[in-house]
Amino acid sequence: MIKTALVALVAIVTFNVAAMADNDKPVTISQLPAAAQQIVKNHFGKKKVALAKMESGLAARSYDVIFTDGTKLEFDRAGKWKEIDAGHSAVPAALVPSPIRSYVKNNYPGVQIVKIEKDRKEYEVKLKTGIEITFNSKYQVIDID
Repeated sequence: MIKTALVALVAIVTFNVAAMADNDKPVTISQLPAAAQQIVKNHFGKKKVALAKMESGLAARSYDVIFTDGTKLEFDRAGKWKEIDAGHSAVPAALVPSPIRSYVKNNYPGVQIVKIEKDRKEYEVKLKTGIEITFNSKYQVIDID
C-alpha cells in the first residue's frame, strides 16, 4: 500500500513538473525587461512584432520576440539577449561583440552574420554562407563548421 502511494505521488509530481516546465505566456513588448525593450526599440523598431512571450520553467524565465519577417530574439530573465536569429538578414552589428565582428570582417569579408547565440561559456555565430563559428568567452575561435 505504501509503495503504491509512493509511486502515485512520484507520478503526480513528475506530471506537475513537466507541465510547469513548458509554461509559455504571451506578453507585450512593454512587459519585457527594460534591457530587452531597449534592444527591440533601438535595433528592431521598424519591424512588426508577431509574438512576444515569456517562458517560465522550474529554474529559469526567458522571453522570446518573433517578428513578422521571421526574425527571432531570445532574452534571459534580465533582458540580455541569448540568441538573435535574423533569418537571411544581418544581425545588427552593434549587438555583435567587437572581437567577433572584427574576426568575421577580416576572415569572411562582405559576409553577413545572420545568427548569434551566447551562453556563459561561448558564442556561436552563423554566417549567411552557412558557416558556423564558435568562439570561447575570450572571443577565440574554438570551432568552425
